[in-house]
Amino acid sequence: MTSLERALTAINLGIPDRVPVDLHNFCVAAEMMGGSYKDIFTDGKKIAQSQILAWEEFRHDVLLVEVGTTTTAEAVGCKVQYRGHDAPVVTEPLLDNLKDVDKLKVPDPYRSGIQMREMLKAVRILRDKLADKVFIMGRADQGPFVLAAQLRGYDNFLMDLAERRNIKLIHKLLDFCCQVIIRYVLALIEAGAHGSSIGDSAAGPDVVSPAIYKEFAFPYERKLIQKLKDKNVIMATHICGNVDSIIEEMVATGSKIIEIDHKTDLKKAKKAARNKTCLLGPIDTERLRRGTPDEIDKLCRKAIEIAAPGGGFILGPGCAMAGDTPLENIHALVDSARKYGVYR
Repeated sequence: MTSLERALTAINLGIPDRVPVDLHNFCVAAEMMGGSYKDIFTDGKKIAQSQILAWEEFRHDVLLVEVGTTTTAEAVGCKVQYRGHDAPVVTEPLLDNLKDVDKLKVPDPYRSGIQMREMLKAVRILRDKLADKVFIMGRADQGPFVLAAQLRGYDNFLMDLAERRNIKLIHKLLDFCCQVIIRYVLALIEAGAHGSSIGDSAAGPDVVSPAIYKEFAFPYERKLIQKLKDKNVIMATHICGNVDSIIEEMVATGSKIIEIDHKTDLKKAKKAARNKTCLLGPIDTERLRRGTPDEIDKLCRKAIEIAAPGGGFILGPGCAMAGDTPLENIHALVDSARKYGVYR
């Protein structure tokens, strides 16, 4: 099987020749390129170059193409700070008052925000170079809940949820965020991505209660995913931390792939996902950064033993890897799928 065939088989809950591998490695790829992350993350050619360089080193099956967590926020109008050796961050929210949600405009991905335009350029380059070889996941950045928090400011948004004074405006903001993400996803697919993904980590139990997730995040994740599913778009969803208490709802969004962190009970996640969705993860990024190849090998073998049976599993980090993650540890992750992940 090619990497593309292997990934698609796992995503569609079939049995590939072996467990496919994803690397959440945009910072690692930038580090391998050398120079400033800002120079790479604002240049589509360099984004693509960094991903190709990493693929030539590791030969993983899924390219998760992204430049951090600020792409959609920047396109809508938030101020973003670019950093030399780290992902960019939002420095100023856009909505001082929730009532201003009516003034927001869904951005044109081809004309809005440096990152969004350059990401589309990068995906087009990767399509031309590798589309018949590997699965290209053009990440659509943040989910509706997190994008809403970025636009409003995290503290303000969480206070809005706690006070419950402007429920209609909160839902209007979340619906707007859905529209932004859907528009960007469709542009990424048009550019040549085989699928897309969102991260909605501030909606997880490490930040808000499961009740808040079920009321304010789940309905919009499901709405977004179902609208894209109607257009035959493969979507993945990621929430950092322990999602044991919301894993059933995450599966119920209809997402083809659920990306899980190492804190989540893998056995519980596998039970919830079986015959419904593909799991991706869950190797601890801190151990990838600080551990040894032998330790990574053991973690991967255990994950494969739990999640690989019956198919529907892609091995990878539980979240984005730090740029200084040792290459030998990443090689250990990739190699473990070849050693322990063969289906017979």
